Amino acid sequence: MSQVVESRRLRTVDLARRKAEGRKIVALTACHAQMAGLLDAHCDVILVGDSLGMVMHGMDSTLPVTLDMMILQAQAVMRGTRRALVVVDMPFGSYEASSEQAFASAARILKETGAGAVKLEGGARFAGTVAFLTQRGIPVMGHIGLTPQSIHTMGGFRVQGKGPDGQRLLLEDARAISEAGAFAIVLEGIVEPVARAIAGAPEVTAPTIGIGASPFCDGQILVLEDMLGLSERTPKFVRQFGSLRAHIEAAVRLYAEEVQAGRFPDDAHTYGER
Repeated sequence: MSQVVESRRLRTVDLARRKAEGRKIVALTACHAQMAGLLDAHCDVILVGDSLGMVMHGMDSTLPVTLDMMILQAQAVMRGTRRALVVVDMPFGSYEASSEQAFASAARILKETGAGAVKLEGGARFAGTVAFLTQRGIPVMGHIGLTPQSIHTMGGFRVQGKGPDGQRLLLEDARAISEAGAFAIVLEGIVEPVARAIAGAPEVTAPTIGIGASPFCDGQILVLEDMLGLSERTPKFVRQFGSLRAHIEAAVRLYAEEVQAGRFPDDAHTYGER
């Protein structure tokens, strides 16, 4: 008698299980259905990141990204996936004013997309918001260190955790967000000794996911376009696992040459009477 194997999406509790078992969490960003479908079998988490403002829309930062933009792209990612836990960034201006504002935005994201969780930036000062959301049934991924939505107050994209005060504040941020109920915490742009200390701190029970942080984090995430070599410039912490930009440029150049020379389309690519 054959057995039916039930397949389901990964859930937030599965990340906790991976941390307990010492299995690394694999995460990448995606913002449209076709690419998300390619990632689905290999990633535990697919983040619909507000980085889409830069990689899709040519914005200089993530700040102009709207809630409607995030919802639209998250719907696409959900349609393209079956397995991965899909997490959606809460964009700048959608949660900072109050816990009630955050709940309204997060509830709209989950209801309109079917995604499994939201992510918001900020440390201890947003612990109350994280607790407010989790107590009302909304899974929250935290994000501390280099938080792109705060680049104006940070003075740009600066590595975090330098000096005793920076180290202390980041550990406090991680502890506060973890205690507030975040199911995972992204550590971005944090110097190695500090990132390693946070990842190994017993009081930080939430799995840590690094991006420009420590290899000792419980998992890693990169912006897909950076990892594939599609971006013109990439940060120091990015390893390009592909060079698609050069391949795409070569393919487009060849296409243009074939069209201009009248070699495309040929008989093989034209409908005949039969």
